[in-house]
Amino acid sequence: MEFRHVPVMIEECLDGLKLNPDGIYFDGTLGGAGHSSEILKRTSPTGRLIATDLDTEAIANAEKKLSAYSGRFKLFHSNFKNVTSVLKEAGADKIDGAILDLGVSSYQLDNRERGFSYMGEARLDMRMNRENPKSAWDVVNRYDKAKLAYIFSVYGEEKFADNIAKNVCEERKIKTIDTTKELADIVDRSIPYKFKQNGHPAKKVFQAIRIEVNEELDGLGDCLKDIVKSLKKGGRLVVMTFHSLEDRIVKQTFKDLETDCVCDKRLPVCVCGKKREIKEINRKPIEASEQEKKTNPRANSAKLRIVEKV
Repeated sequence: MEFRHVPVMIEECLDGLKLNPDGIYFDGTLGGAGHSSEILKRTSPTGRLIATDLDTEAIANAEKKLSAYSGRFKLFHSNFKNVTSVLKEAGADKIDGAILDLGVSSYQLDNRERGFSYMGEARLDMRMNRENPKSAWDVVNRYDKAKLAYIFSVYGEEKFADNIAKNVCEERKIKTIDTTKELADIVDRSIPYKFKQNGHPAKKVFQAIRIEVNEELDGLGDCLKDIVKSLKKGGRLVVMTFHSLEDRIVKQTFKDLETDCVCDKRLPVCVCGKKREIKEINRKPIEASEQEKKTNPRANSAKLRIVEKV
């Protein structure tokens, strides 16, 4: 299957980066290389790109897709949360900009054997990094009821988390839950009919398991701070999220980075020494146009935040 992915709000992302023709840029979520290829295309022959992805198939695809820009990019099979060590290995002291598109790639969702989708049937997997020893199968078949209910409730914001977890555990007494369809069917029968009107009933549970398997929220705030430290003055960080949990972390981290002194206001002088590190370019997150939402349904939940190093 060809590695294809339609980037959401690509022009808004590229505009947000305010590209320096000779700059060095970091794409932490390479995916189908849509953003990376445009960065290289829109910068000069001295512009450079450093990118990471957890998916070896994404890396292999990008090597081919970006081959016309040979010598201008370095790709790493790594988590973007390792940005500090990756930039050091790439020989980049400071960068002019960075982009994180935190959505799952179309390829991963559409390639059934990857086990991300509740549509169709495939073995439960959901690993962005196929070298990760923990898969969705392990979560569904080995976590106890309390832990399952917790991740369904917190990571999926699923109001019927307890009932779904109970039914998963009941089913496991009979046989292991091996496929996406088996899990989706359990979720479907765990939710009252009147609450099934807004999309597929298994959507939230599959999101929750995917987040757990790939540890998507762990260390995200710290990573954003590391990227900001790596930016040159005037450098931009562009982050696109696709669910409220990620967006909340990004929003709060940016708020912290934009805040000056946090001393008790009763003190006559600042003793904390905290200085504002960024300014927000857009106070409210940018959303996709109605036209884009119609042509690319994955744009519906996207939120784009842009900050600049001061």
